[in-house]
Amino acid sequence: MKRVAGVYVRWVDAVNYRIGRVMMYGIFVMMAILLWSSISKTFFLPTLWTLEMAQFAMVAYYITGGPYAMQLGANVRMDLFYHDWSVRKKAWFDAFTVLLLIFYLGVLLYGALGSTAYSLGYWGQEPLAYFAGLMVGTEEVGRLERSSTAWRPYIWPIKAVMILGFFLMLLQAISELIKDIATIREVDLNVV
Repeated sequence: MKRVAGVYVRWVDAVNYRIGRVMMYGIFVMMAILLWSSISKTFFLPTLWTLEMAQFAMVAYYITGGPYAMQLGANVRMDLFYHDWSVRKKAWFDAFTVLLLIFYLGVLLYGALGSTAYSLGYWGQEPLAYFAGLMVGTEEVGRLERSSTAWRPYIWPIKAVMILGFFLMLLQAISELIKDIATIREVDLNVV
């Protein structure tokens, strides 16, 4: 079991590390979009797509970069008492809070699946069955949801990115829980 946990932690950490390192540069994408928005409004006709595209880029940056931030421990923490605790006590506390996070991420992932199914034209109550039906061919894509702005882009691509981000965050949270349990049990996962 220790070997499986070690492989899982290494695999998830490696995937989220690589995605996070790539998404780090998403800030430059947003800056370029907003710079073009400013230039086009000043010198040319204003473009309709820039503000909303910057918002989509920000969502992708934030959601897919979250697991990397969690992995590095770069998330904000109330460090009033925490810094004085022993490593094992920190691991106990982190394990408890990560369990709450896993539940929350599960709810977010389910909601993102429902929202994405809606954006693909599904108005039922079972998004998991809808996506399973899409894969086997018993369901089909309906009327695609579009933004209500003047540009009117399709919404499903950014919602799919949200599903990916929540899924990666859930995998990383489970990885962090495994690391905390290993710390509590004083097991080295790097040896396996």
